[in-house]
Amino acid sequence: MHELVPLEDRVVVKIIDAEMVTATGIVLPDTAKEKPSKGRVEAVGPGKYSEKGDLIPMPVKVGDLVVFAKYAGTELKLDGEDYLVLRGLTDIIGVLPASEPAALRFS
Repeated sequence: MHELVPLEDRVVVKIIDAEMVTATGIVLPDTAKEKPSKGRVEAVGPGKYSEKGDLIPMPVKVGDLVVFAKYAGTELKLDGEDYLVLRGLTDIIGVLPASEPAALRFS
């Protein structure tokens, strides 16, 4: 990735387009998939300042696997890869454990 330095509370996330598999093992085609909402953090801004002037630290770090709001952020393509620029303090819903499997399974 080109060196993109996010400002304030922004986070650059590489979209993970996980293979969708049903509980019975059927792989869903791309047309049946929803927009991805999972990615790996590639770059993190310094944080945002509160009204009192205190720096609010970022809740994520480079390498974290995160879940974000479905239609959040700004999409961009760098070096042929899809990325999102998200607000770390509002668009990111949570951090997944490092052992999260690549395939998302649902019932």
